Amino acid sequence: MTPQHNVTPATDWWRDAVIYQVYPRSFADGNGDGMGDLAGIRSRLPYLRDLGVDAVWLSPFYASPQADAGYDVADYRSIDPMFGTLPDAEAVIREAHRLDLRIIVDLVPNHCSDQHEWFRRGLAEGPGSTARERFHFRKGRGENGEEPPNDWESLFGGPAWTRVPDGEWYLHLFAPEQPDFNWEHPAVQDEFRSILRFWLDLGVDGFRVDVAHGLVKAPGLPDMGHGEQLKLLGNQVLPFFDQDGVHDIYRSWRAVLDEYSGDRIAVAEAWTPTAERTALYLRSDELHQAFNFHYLNTGWDAAALREAIDSSLDAMRPVAAPTTWVLSNHDVVRHRTRLGGGLDRARAATLLMLALPGSAYLYQGEELGLPEVTDLPDEVRQDPSFFRDTGQDGLRDGCRVPIPWSGQQAPYGFGDGGTWLPQPADWAGLSVQAQTGDPGSTLELYRAALALRRTHPGLGAGETVEWLAAPEGVLAFRRPGGLVCTVNVTEAPARLPAPGRLLLSSRQLDASQDDFVLPADTALWWEE
Repeated sequence: MTPQHNVTPATDWWRDAVIYQVYPRSFADGNGDGMGDLAGIRSRLPYLRDLGVDAVWLSPFYASPQADAGYDVADYRSIDPMFGTLPDAEAVIREAHRLDLRIIVDLVPNHCSDQHEWFRRGLAEGPGSTARERFHFRKGRGENGEEPPNDWESLFGGPAWTRVPDGEWYLHLFAPEQPDFNWEHPAVQDEFRSILRFWLDLGVDGFRVDVAHGLVKAPGLPDMGHGEQLKLLGNQVLPFFDQDGVHDIYRSWRAVLDEYSGDRIAVAEAWTPTAERTALYLRSDELHQAFNFHYLNTGWDAAALREAIDSSLDAMRPVAAPTTWVLSNHDVVRHRTRLGGGLDRARAATLLMLALPGSAYLYQGEELGLPEVTDLPDEVRQDPSFFRDTGQDGLRDGCRVPIPWSGQQAPYGFGDGGTWLPQPADWAGLSVQAQTGDPGSTLELYRAALALRRTHPGLGAGETVEWLAAPEGVLAFRRPGGLVCTVNVTEAPARLPAPGRLLLSSRQLDASQDDFVLPADTALWWEE
């Protein structure tokens, strides 16, 4: 029986929602084994309610050998024991709804684990079997089939093909433990519609679709014809990414989502060459949102930020989809470190992002001002890309270190045991406990910003910004209700006319004079 959906009804709630990403193994440990879990997540849901977010996105917690931190799924309907049980997942969903939070779960449709029942059957049944048709098995090139079927490279380094003992090769755009599904096979399409319904029946409010751009490969799996493929990601249509056939898949998924009440949604992780290509995933009969990687990858430069904002809004307008904004996630260097400039710049970037029209995504710990952990010893790293090649920029383990909750030393209230990745020795002052009640803390800045966003008509809503005259290197724009956001993106103070009523500033300042100096790396919200 479908659980009752108890969150407050709201049409198109996702259009201006603030969605908080929980990386389960690093959020909260409920059983003291050093690994975050569903029980820990459930215990901390009141914190997320009080923070002021609208929904929680959970990274994968499915049964998995954990070759890629759960993005190698062995069973899409079971919970990995390290995280708990299926009843634990149901309890998280129920408790979130009781607290008026929505739950979005990660879905990984491009590939599965090499321990998935289908893949193991394909290996056992051998060449020509129907089980192998659900994946991309091919004969190799060369005199004895000793060369991979084409020149594609894995995003984790090395060839995108692995040879099995009977001589055939299988495709994996990521780790060898992550074979790609063949989405031309009807059984694959049927299975994932069934998986959608399984989780929707349990009450989830939507899905974040991993590698949404990768499901369909070009016919014949043609060679790329040149090297350094990874440098081309996001710059052109590739034979394994952003193929037009993906849209038929998402139309069938949208039909499933629309069968359910409560405005259930799907969010695409889609790396595409242009914002206009991304918008194709968001037509009215496809998905609801897509991550704005164009914005995430924009540096701290006024002209570049303005271009990214304008082009993002312009691209979404023809398909009537909300623009999304994101600064950090589990795959990139935390924005406090990535943008340079330290905590002041990170706080200013946050107020800029939260003032823009559309939906905003937060990554756990950014509300604490956590920096990237850049000095993890090699022996504790677990990111497969680190072991496969020279590692991706920043190495993803650095943003996945368990977050601090309380206390003066590790594990800082994360749980009763240790932590699966070591926490820095100087994180006591960044904990939730240390920052709560401190009006100058980053946590209280986020709480204040999200509270204003919920109540002020000029935040989140709409689809445009009105740019205002400002000194070079300063961004200023008006939102509905007379709200203005002003951001000094330069490294020097800027003298400006005094604003109206100051609502919130990323740094302490005196705006009571006829004119005032806006410090470097500072943002403020004010009402005219």
